[in-house]
Amino acid sequence: MPYLTRSDNLPAGERFRTLVEKGFVQIPGAHNGMAALQAKKEGFEAVYLSGAAMTASMGFPDVGLITIDQVVFFLTQIARSSGLPVLVDADTGFGGTLNTMHTVRAFEDAGAGAIQIEDQLLPKKCGHLNDKKLVEPHEMAAKVAGAVAARRSLYVIARTDAVASEGLDAAIERARLYVKAGADAIFPEALTSADMFREFSSRLPGVPLLANMTEFGRTPFFTAAEFEEMGFRMVIWPVSSLRVANKAQERLYAALRRDGSSALVLDQMQTRAELYDLIDLRGFEALDNSIAETVLPSLNNQHLA
Repeated sequence: MPYLTRSDNLPAGERFRTLVEKGFVQIPGAHNGMAALQAKKEGFEAVYLSGAAMTASMGFPDVGLITIDQVVFFLTQIARSSGLPVLVDADTGFGGTLNTMHTVRAFEDAGAGAIQIEDQLLPKKCGHLNDKKLVEPHEMAAKVAGAVAARRSLYVIARTDAVASEGLDAAIERARLYVKAGADAIFPEALTSADMFREFSSRLPGVPLLANMTEFGRTPFFTAAEFEEMGFRMVIWPVSSLRVANKAQERLYAALRRDGSSALVLDQMQTRAELYDLIDLRGFEALDNSIAETVLPSLNNQHLA
C-alpha cells in the first residue's frame, strides 16, 4: 500500500533495535527513495543514509557542509517511500551537545530509526582519509549523553575515528567511555585488518559493533559472514549504491554524446513497467480514486429543518 495510508508499525527506533537484538544486520546505503525501495525489494530490513553519498549526490565533498534540513529532506523520502528503519549519518551532530540533541529530535521526527555521531572536529573528513582531527573524548561523551536524553526510541551509535590518529587502544578507551555515556552501539572507523576487528570486539564484550565495508578505503574486503564471525553485529555499505548509479549515468551520458541516442543503452535501463511497479503507481491511483469518490451523508446524521 502507498505510504500515505496509515501504518500501525512500531516506531522506527524500536524496529531497528529489534533487528540488532535478533541477529546480524546487513545495512546497504540508500542515497534516495528509489534506492531504498530497491534495497527493500531485495529483502533488506534497514538502510543507511550516508553523509558522503548525500553530499556527493549534491555535487560537493563530504566536509561538513550539509545542513540538518538537507539531511531531513533525504531522510524523509527514504523513510516514507520504503517504510524501513533508516540509520542516518549525523556527522558530528551539527555542533555541540545542544545541537546534537536538536539533530536527534529532527531526525527522529523525520523517520530515522538510528543515528550515527562521530568524534571528529569540523571540518570533518571521510573516515578513510588522513589527518582527521578529533574532539576530546569527554566532549564526544557529552554529545552521546545528550543524544540519549533527547531521543524517544532512536538507536544511538557512536563512531570513533581514533584508530588512525591515536591507535587501537585509545579508540577502545573512547568506545568504552561512549558506551558509559549511553551509546547503544559503537562504530570503529577505518580498521585495517581482521586482527583489529577481532581485538576490538573481544575487548568490548557484549557491545554491539558496526563495521563499515566501504569500497576504495582502508578496510580490506570482508563479507557479512566474516564480519559476524569477527564479533560484529552490523555492517554498512555506505556509498555503494551511489557509486554504481554514478557509473551507470556516466555511461549513459557518454553514449548520448557519442551516438546522439540512448538506444544502445536501453538494456541497462530500468523499464517504465519496472519503475511503476516499484513506486506502486497503481496503488496510489487506487487510493486516489477511493478517496475522490463522492459519499453522500446519511440522513440519520442530519438535523432536519
